[in-house]
Amino acid sequence: MTGTKVTLRNLNIAPRKVRLVATSIKGLHVQSALAQLDLMPQRSTGYISKLLKSAIASAKEKNLDVDKLIVKTVKVDKGAVLKRSRARAKGRATLIEKKMSNITLELEESESAKKPSFVIQEKVKEEKKKQAPRQEKKPKVAHEETRKEKERSGFKDKFFRRKSV
Repeated sequence: MTGTKVTLRNLNIAPRKVRLVATSIKGLHVQSALAQLDLMPQRSTGYISKLLKSAIASAKEKNLDVDKLIVKTVKVDKGAVLKRSRARAKGRATLIEKKMSNITLELEESESAKKPSFVIQEKVKEEKKKQAPRQEKKPKVAHEETRKEKERSGFKDKFFRRKSV
């Protein structure tokens, strides 16, 4: 059994949150794993699906059959930790740790791989249709006359038109 291994280092999402997504695709066929990731709302799904597509491209370079690939392992480890502080009452400060993740994804070519029940097809880019130029609408004549009348009225007209208090 041969396969490919890809890693993503220092993803700015906590490992605990990434593991929720990573465990759901372990052991799945590659196409069904991509479909599963597209349906999940978590932020880390985009990064994991990009990593999975990278692994598929790497497998194609090694002349592996893409239809027989399964996700063998997905390992999420703790990465670097950024330490920040937050101001608190009475001049104190508390520590905030911004945790990062390292993801290792391994694909394997398997004979017993189930074919996916559904496949996501890539969108085909369509050519933009040329639109006819828009015709400019001419303003109504009556509207222009009222505008000119308003411009003519000076300060006196506006001042004496007011209601006294």
